[in-house]
Amino acid sequence: MFNYQDIKINYIRYGKGKDTIVLLHGWGQNIEMMKMVADPFESDYDIVIIDLPGHGNSEEPKTVYSLYDFVDCVKQLLDSLKIKNPILIGHSFGGKISLLYASMYDVKKLILFGSPFKREIQKLSLKTKMLKTAKKIPGINKLEGFAKKHIGSTDYKNASPLMRQILVEHVNLDITEEVKKIKCPTLILWGTLDDAVPLERAYELENLISDAGVVVYEGCTHYAYLERLGQTINVLKSFLG
Repeated sequence: MFNYQDIKINYIRYGKGKDTIVLLHGWGQNIEMMKMVADPFESDYDIVIIDLPGHGNSEEPKTVYSLYDFVDCVKQLLDSLKIKNPILIGHSFGGKISLLYASMYDVKKLILFGSPFKREIQKLSLKTKMLKTAKKIPGINKLEGFAKKHIGSTDYKNASPLMRQILVEHVNLDITEEVKKIKCPTLILWGTLDDAVPLERAYELENLISDAGVVVYEGCTHYAYLERLGQTINVLKSFLG
């Protein structure tokens, strides 16, 4: 556990390698949603996966955090672990944090899965999306019971009043100008059926970031990275070299 502003932040660290991969999950999710992506890299990379404040086994903030507070939490945790110039992988909310982090600090490479960067209108709750998708993903369908209990438990409907305020802050924050400052090589992976953050955002990000490329998964949703996990691992191995 790591202490940040008097709250306990849960994380795991494993693997071996000179370079560190840091993985940040989406809203209402937790470490488990990123571990399947990280595990194939543990023999070559140092890996850190974080339960973001108010998620998983991390404590809820005592005040309304801005996206910058989430970035600061990640930065202070990595500083405490003496990690510099990480490879960042972020899904959805974690991707937005990763974008802002990479606009402010040194990042070796950036990988984004369905990451918003400006206001999006949510048609379905994130929990509903996750549960609908979990039934279709090979290897994750066995986690459906786990998902019902843990994933999406802090989306807007079920969140505490404080976490709801944080979610509203996040959804309404446009970081377009900050994204333009990112210089590191960036991989943008998206599903054509993403109804949380539309595919057009992937191409907008590609245009905003100086060294970026898009990989599109036909027929996949906001959880494209898990729906084709094997392909995702191969794409990441190619990108990471």
